[in-house]
Amino acid sequence: MRSAPPLRWAAVAVLATGCTLAASESAPVASSAWTSRAIPEARGEMRVGPDGTRTAVRYKGWTTRDFGAFRTYAYDDARPEPAVQKTAMPGGFAGDAKKGRALFLDRQKAPCTGCHLVPGDDVWPAGSVGPDLSTLGDRRLPDAYLYQQLWDPRVTFPATVMPPWGAQGIFTPEEIIHLVAYLQTLHGPPPPEKDADRNPFTRRRSAGFGDNLDPTNNPAVIRAEEAQALWNARGPKGKACADCHAGGSKTAMRGVATRYPRVVAEHGRVMSLEDFLGVHGEATTGRALPLESDANLDVTLLIKMASDGMPVAVDTASPAARAAIERGKATFYRRVGQRNHACADCHTPERGANKFLGGRWLADVTEGLTRHFPTWRTDRNEVWDMRKRFQWCMTPLGANMLAADAVEYAELELFLTTFDVGKPVTAPGIRH
Repeated sequence: MRSAPPLRWAAVAVLATGCTLAASESAPVASSAWTSRAIPEARGEMRVGPDGTRTAVRYKGWTTRDFGAFRTYAYDDARPEPAVQKTAMPGGFAGDAKKGRALFLDRQKAPCTGCHLVPGDDVWPAGSVGPDLSTLGDRRLPDAYLYQQLWDPRVTFPATVMPPWGAQGIFTPEEIIHLVAYLQTLHGPPPPEKDADRNPFTRRRSAGFGDNLDPTNNPAVIRAEEAQALWNARGPKGKACADCHAGGSKTAMRGVATRYPRVVAEHGRVMSLEDFLGVHGEATTGRALPLESDANLDVTLLIKMASDGMPVAVDTASPAARAAIERGKATFYRRVGQRNHACADCHTPERGANKFLGGRWLADVTEGLTRHFPTWRTDRNEVWDMRKRFQWCMTPLGANMLAADAVEYAELELFLTTFDVGKPVTAPGIRH
């Protein structure tokens, strides 16, 4: 269980009337400990073996490694950002450029090509978050300088988005010496490009995935349509969603999704639509709708689509919302995990946004990131909501994920949604 921060504001505006799903709000009450309503693999829990070994319970195919040594987004995780480490290049190792190149391309370690272009037809796809290193050797930088940049670049560049590879134990001292040896071999001129798309600085951006609301193009639309049966079905308490929300889901839910995430006074915390359904569905119909379950995602899609085309209108003015947004903003800029990265490192224009991370174009938070969620993931053949996307980001950063319905994620989502205010809801989206 994780405690939500106390909410003690004077009043919160009424978001809707005549609809239990968008109930009026009075002063939020101080929240007691929150128990996750997510499916087991989405709760951020750990299993402890007889020998004390901890393994993470995560989605099928995700790593089970415990990253407990590194700080997370949890509000009760008071660990500071790792201290900057200035170091000297150790002796006793002979750099091997061939080994260094293999490490540079190693997808289990990095790969460094996710941010940097270097020569080679096997470098695919390279990213553009960092500078092109194809001729770095021509700069004749001292080995000791390159070693320090790989060990902890914050010594020279405090605002860098590059991880402190050595300081955080991702690369060993010997491996960094091999990397330095490889980088020193990179001399110009680079060979002509056989394919302009190999080079992230000349690569064409994807034209997109077509009409995201066309059921022949987006399988998530069909799932939303199939959720109508769940909407009409009575649960163990003899009630169905349709019994309380007359006129059909498209009419009854019109505009509801535009106001989420929001502060829900009854629960003393910010909740997304998925969070609220996880509590409200079971309380009213007796049917559990745990977060990240098919049922929760399908009903969320049904409700979100009822607001397609309407402008996002989350509360950004009440004291409760403003305080939550500030906490969400702090989370957005908080660096976490073994790689010591923040959301802002990838999604702000002054850092990684509008550049390629490997083959993936990094979206700009100022253009809005939330109004197309839940979204169909073409590379996974799955529907993901914003929370699963948050959780997915944690594992490559080397941070333990929180429960899908953690208040920290809810307030981060609210902060992100403020950039979508006034823009039309367009769910479900399509993303790779």
